[in-house]
Amino acid sequence: MTTAPHTVIIGAGPAGLTAAYELTKRNASVQVFEADDVVGGISRTVERDGWRFDIGGHRFFTKVPQVEALWHEILPDEDFLLRPRMSRIHYREKLFDYPLKAGNALGNLGVVEAVRCVGSYLWAQVRPPKDQSHFEGWVSARFGKRLYSIFFKTYTEKLWGIPATELQAAWAAQRIKNLSLANAVINALMPKRNQKDITSLIEEFQYPKYGPGMMWERCAEHVAKAGGVVTTSTWVTRVHRDDSGAVAVTVGDSEGERRVEADHVVSTMPLKQLIHAMDPPAPEHVRAAADALNYRDFLTVALVVPQEAGFPDNWIYIHTPGVRVGRIQNFGSWSPYLVQDGHTCLGLEYFVFEGDELWESGDDDLVALATEELERLNLVEPGAVSAGYVVRMPKAYPVYDEGYEQAVETIRGWLAEAVPNVYPVGRNGMHRYNNQDHSMLTAMLTAENILDGTTHDVWQVNVEEEYHEEKRPGEHGSGRAAPVLPKKAPR
Repeated sequence: MTTAPHTVIIGAGPAGLTAAYELTKRNASVQVFEADDVVGGISRTVERDGWRFDIGGHRFFTKVPQVEALWHEILPDEDFLLRPRMSRIHYREKLFDYPLKAGNALGNLGVVEAVRCVGSYLWAQVRPPKDQSHFEGWVSARFGKRLYSIFFKTYTEKLWGIPATELQAAWAAQRIKNLSLANAVINALMPKRNQKDITSLIEEFQYPKYGPGMMWERCAEHVAKAGGVVTTSTWVTRVHRDDSGAVAVTVGDSEGERRVEADHVVSTMPLKQLIHAMDPPAPEHVRAAADALNYRDFLTVALVVPQEAGFPDNWIYIHTPGVRVGRIQNFGSWSPYLVQDGHTCLGLEYFVFEGDELWESGDDDLVALATEELERLNLVEPGAVSAGYVVRMPKAYPVYDEGYEQAVETIRGWLAEAVPNVYPVGRNGMHRYNNQDHSMLTAMLTAENILDGTTHDVWQVNVEEEYHEEKRPGEHGSGRAAPVLPKKAPR
């Protein structure tokens, strides 16, 4: 009598729980270990004193039919809200529609500034920047220096933490394409006939009424009901292997460590950590490749304000210089179930590196900073903030820096040869800038590989160049771009 294969899943975010759901749905034996005390990973919903807030904002929109179907298999239709998509850009006390609308843009810029922008654009056509190998030169050459400084520079540098002159032009060409604020202003002043190449954004999206964490809390319940085990506050410290591949993991919790046997291991833990957890250790060159992988971290300061101090946008991009906040959510615009009567909660997002000054600041200091910046931006009146909460999210974004592709390829090759029954999935698991739906798809395909012996190449998920929220007739790509950053000294 043979024993059914047992799969250990590291991490209970969207990818890990999707793998667990797909496996247990077909009666496979599964254990999920999550280091945090809640499920959902970066797609969790944080609750503090009755307030709920999303970490980064998760629109439930996908071009992958099987992911769409799975969302509605996990949650009933009545738990989804259909929400309007709205976001704007804050620049020098003005709010610009995004995508830009001519009347709004001209009214906010004013005739004089609009003429200056067009003049800057025309000058760039006559005397383009000599160096167009970086983001600043590439954008300035095509849209003029003034439009670049208004609509591209500040937010981009906040997000990635480096000067725009250190971001490569290839990313600008991929990410901006026809979806351009600059073109909208220029077309408003110098329209062309029969334009058919401007891409628009989706106008509405689905959203679980209690936030994205609702999806993953319910998914964990389904897994448990089907016989799987989901254990939180438990971290995987070692992945044991022999000549055949992975054979067990060691997990730790408040009571100590224990060994758990495994026939398969699905890993959503950061690829760097997976390699350093190997026992016996991976070869030196593989560990060196893992050490070359870096991450951008993230924190949200959620501020409670009166409902009338909110705004209709899901979020506002902050392009105004002089403040450190990069984006501001209004959680009441995502779902009325996230907030409380008479008030809303604004989430100020800061893009950081773990260990830097902002990351290490105390919660009270961060609440004070966020409150001061919110007032300085004139988005609320002084004294409007009645409470504040801080949530830190390490390793929110895998960094694509120089040499990362070679490092990932080195790791992939060694894993496939030495531990073929270890399957990296998801954003951090694969060091890929995946959205939630793509992370789920990598897990769904991996479950098929485990159960059916298929050979899906999950590394081909999310390789198209079209941004996942762009809408263009007849096109179905769903990629997401991230720039390749210059290599920094290890942190």
